[in-house]
Amino acid sequence: MRKKKPRPRRSFTPEFKAEIVELCRRGDRSVGQIAKDFDLTETAVRLWGSQAEVDAGERDGLTSSEREELAALRRENRRLREDVEVLKRATAFFASMSGCWRSVGGRRPKSPLVAGP
Repeated sequence: MRKKKPRPRRSFTPEFKAEIVELCRRGDRSVGQIAKDFDLTETAVRLWGSQAEVDAGERDGLTSSEREELAALRRENRRLREDVEVLKRATAFFASMSGCWRSVGGRRPKSPLVAGP
């Protein structure tokens, strides 16, 4: 039995999705028929319809703008976690280097930022 090759991922404009949803709402054709006519998956068409209902306030769930904001916050959170990890490694590196003065001449060099003898 041969496996089906996965379809390449496509992206559609919000206008196109809105047109498809409007066709589904008219009720002239079934969701399956509309999906077939436009070479779409039935699942995608149903999801677009559900999301349109959420955006219109007809159904509970995250609106499209809330989903976009959530995705942006997750990206920012991931970037900040990576930054913290880099800073932790740098701190550990410099902490391990702070003891190096003991091995060079036995005296700690004067810090230019500290006033005094």
